[in-house]
Amino acid sequence: MINLLPVEEKKNIASKYHVRMFVFYLYIAGACFLMALFALLPSYFMSSVGENFASAKLESLKNLPVSVPDKETMGAIKDINMKISLIENAEKNNFSILDKVVDEIISRKMPDIKITDINYEKKDGVKNIKLNGVAPNRERLLLFRQMLEADPDFSSVDLPISNFVKGENINFDLNLTAK
Repeated sequence: MINLLPVEEKKNIASKYHVRMFVFYLYIAGACFLMALFALLPSYFMSSVGENFASAKLESLKNLPVSVPDKETMGAIKDINMKISLIENAEKNNFSILDKVVDEIISRKMPDIKITDINYEKKDGVKNIKLNGVAPNRERLLLFRQMLEADPDFSSVDLPISNFVKGENINFDLNLTAK
């Protein structure tokens, strides 16, 4: 089919088409905006009413007189504060002792001995430390025990003879008593 429209008329029709499409998109965007507005209005009004209610309740609570705690409550508060301070001081002292003990053990440890577990227990004033680890051979384990025995911070070092049964890659349990 032959197109009988001149070029100017074709351009005019194309520009009118683009204007109509733009107006249509504006209409659709406006309709979406109005629908969103109508959908959000109820929640906006509900939240503003809730805010006003909460503000009024807060103001009424601010105006109420504050009750003075009685002697029993104050005694309980002082007792709890005293217990908390005792616990905090005890934890600080135990951690400082434990840090010192762990530093001593690590400074005596040889690089080929691996320590896998350290347990610290203070019972009746006696500080017991139990070490678990792996030594490459009997000689290195014996040397490690002798180094710990020579340390003046430990009153006793107990390495059971059963740890020496294996010749290599020995899993050992060592019990120390700190001074």
